[in-house]
Amino acid sequence: MNLFIFICQQTLIFLVPLLLVGLGDLFSERSGVLNIALEGIMVFGAFAGIMFIRSASAAMPSWLVLLIAILISILAGILLSSLHAFASIHLKAEQTISSTAIITFATAFCIFYARVMLGTEQVVFRNTFRIDAVPLLSKIPVLGPILFQKAYVTTYLGILVLIVTAFILKRTRFGLRLRMVGENPKAAATMGLRVHGIKYCGVLICGALAGVGGAYLSLDQLDMFVRNMTAGRGYIAVAIAILGRYNPAQIVPCALLFGFCDAVQIYLQGEAFPPQIVQMLPYIVTLLVLAFGVKHIKPPAGVGKYDDE
Repeated sequence: MNLFIFICQQTLIFLVPLLLVGLGDLFSERSGVLNIALEGIMVFGAFAGIMFIRSASAAMPSWLVLLIAILISILAGILLSSLHAFASIHLKAEQTISSTAIITFATAFCIFYARVMLGTEQVVFRNTFRIDAVPLLSKIPVLGPILFQKAYVTTYLGILVLIVTAFILKRTRFGLRLRMVGENPKAAATMGLRVHGIKYCGVLICGALAGVGGAYLSLDQLDMFVRNMTAGRGYIAVAIAILGRYNPAQIVPCALLFGFCDAVQIYLQGEAFPPQIVQMLPYIVTLLVLAFGVKHIKPPAGVGKYDDE
């Protein structure tokens, strides 16, 4: 039972950033803008949030520090993704190249800034944000230890974002317009919709969620900012969005699969398995999924296209 609880707890920790970033990619792709810059946006959002925590943790209550750090990560993600949006929507740049440029810039900028300001690439902070046990709820058999012991507030944030995303896409006028623009921007324009504005919204929401996902990765898994901290999780989030058919309900089990693979590899490393082989597990699963699981999945028809195409 202890092993089962440990695997479930670790799965949740690895699940949430993948879920947040996967949902972010959903917004961008649904608006018709290809965005594979998630890796860079995660790094940029994490760096901004962690730098604030490092500088302000001694002067403010922990809950306020966490709240402001999350907001800063959101703003950092929006700022960086706005560059991709401008290049892709207004300048009609090739969206894969624009995404690659964002990744290169974000990683290099964060490492350079850390070296200049701190003299090191690693930004370490004191993590005081874990909840040891939620009163009453932590006593529930099985579910209590999994969901409400050694938990993080950001885990519950991820669940909230999932519910809000599903509601927006399925039950709101904005969600309908977003999906229409992603499928056929020319038809949307003839109906009087502000196609560029809706595309901007999709890309910026994607940036906000990717920034938070990066901050979550630093806060709940690493307790620091470090070079290559994302380790390809931005690309895995893209695979999750594709495998989930750009549907929030289907993205959840896909993110759960990859979170479980990460949890298993953490456990196996503690069992004296060769770490180089064990660490390959999530990426092997990603390759297998992309090779055999997405053959008949089609993205929104307008992804990567421009209004006049």
